[in-house]
Amino acid sequence: MATPTVDPSRPSPPETLLARLLDKTLRRSAALDTESLCLLAGKSVWAIRCDLHILSHGGGLLDACCVAALAGLLHFRRPEVSVEGEKVTVYSAEERAPVPLSLLHLPFCVTFSIFGIRQGEEEVVLLDADRAEEGVREGSVTVGVNRHGEVCQIAKLGGREVDALELLRCVGVAEGRAKVLDGIVRRRVGEEERRRDGGVGKVLSAENER
Repeated sequence: MATPTVDPSRPSPPETLLARLLDKTLRRSAALDTESLCLLAGKSVWAIRCDLHILSHGGGLLDACCVAALAGLLHFRRPEVSVEGEKVTVYSAEERAPVPLSLLHLPFCVTFSIFGIRQGEEEVVLLDADRAEEGVREGSVTVGVNRHGEVCQIAKLGGREVDALELLRCVGVAEGRAKVLDGIVRRRVGEEERRRDGGVGKVLSAENER
């Protein structure tokens, strides 16, 4: 659905690479506090799965998917539970308010496209390239970083060589970009939470009045 160049009947190499980079950025960076998902040690845990459905691919797919995944995890609420000995009780939304996941930080993917120009001149590095620009680039660098400047991953998958100083400049730009994205995602999710909590409050109030 996203692009005619991808066969939806089976995973394509770009799709596999996308999933691997997202896994490295989100799961391996310990963005989600997995200990908070434990109910009974060695027996019961919450299983969290994040599915992304791409409707349109106009470029910057990895970065967009990372933002979507983080927004989804931040917005998600799981049922409240209580544990007494070996007994686990899961409460409905009407009985107890669902609780958010424990996210320790939000690591964003920031991708730079690299273009070579005339010999002897510096290369051109472009942030947030569209699909047409990605089709003619000679390489790319993806930096996974959070608003605190903590680098979670750097992916340089073949293509044109990148000077070490240029790579450091990319990391610096990515840090600034992550701060902006972090603020936008938290603000918009917060706005949606207030709307949602207001709706839940009205439902619970109506139930009590009955």
